[in-house]
Amino acid sequence: MKLNIANPLTGQQKLVEVDDERKLRTVMDKRISQEVAGEDLLGDEYTGYIFRVSGGNDKQGFPMKQGVLCNHRVRLLLRKGNSCYRQRRAGERKRKSVRGCIVGHDLAVLNLVVAKTGETQIEGLTDDQVPVRLGPKRANKIRKLFALSKEDKPQGYVIERKLEKKNGKTYIKKPKIQRLVTPLMRQRKRRQKALKMKAVDKAKREAAEYHRLKSQRIQEEKEARRSAISKRRSSRKSAIKAAETTDA
Repeated sequence: MKLNIANPLTGQQKLVEVDDERKLRTVMDKRISQEVAGEDLLGDEYTGYIFRVSGGNDKQGFPMKQGVLCNHRVRLLLRKGNSCYRQRRAGERKRKSVRGCIVGHDLAVLNLVVAKTGETQIEGLTDDQVPVRLGPKRANKIRKLFALSKEDKPQGYVIERKLEKKNGKTYIKKPKIQRLVTPLMRQRKRRQKALKMKAVDKAKREAAEYHRLKSQRIQEEKEARRSAISKRRSSRKSAIKAAETTDA
């Protein structure tokens, strides 16, 4: 079994292959997030080290999943937000094969994280410091990293990288600062607010004009109905008078 040991304090990783069954017994039946002593697993060189189980893959490449309390492979219906699954379409669910979170003999690689460092330095694990390749992009995170105030501009504190092209030319690569408040951003926000208020005023004016026109049409219909009724009454009266005169 291969043990992939990671040290988050130094950023280093080391791959160790262990074939001794007696040493592997110490990690068998352990679950993800449980801890194991380094000297029991890898010998006296790792005295004082404590490793935490963080995952692994079986011999067919299926990953261990936290919360699946078994030491074999199962098929689970997964959706967005579940580990071991990436959604391709909105609302999609898929049944996928995952391995339980209990360590067994069928694992090809077991991932360990250094939870506690011992007294001796381990080559490739604790003897060097790997620099962080990428820095923060967000403006507030840059200010927090370099202890800047709100008045300080974070543009000069972006972590840059020098890269070399195939033709030998070197160029600088740095991220674009996100959520940076600039005069152009303020101007754009003011314009968006003014456009929104303009649209609100236009909707109010159109609604008022609609209600005015609607009440006018209703009033016109009422007047037309009244005039029609009055015409009908007058014609009826005139017909009655004409009948009376002919009878007389």
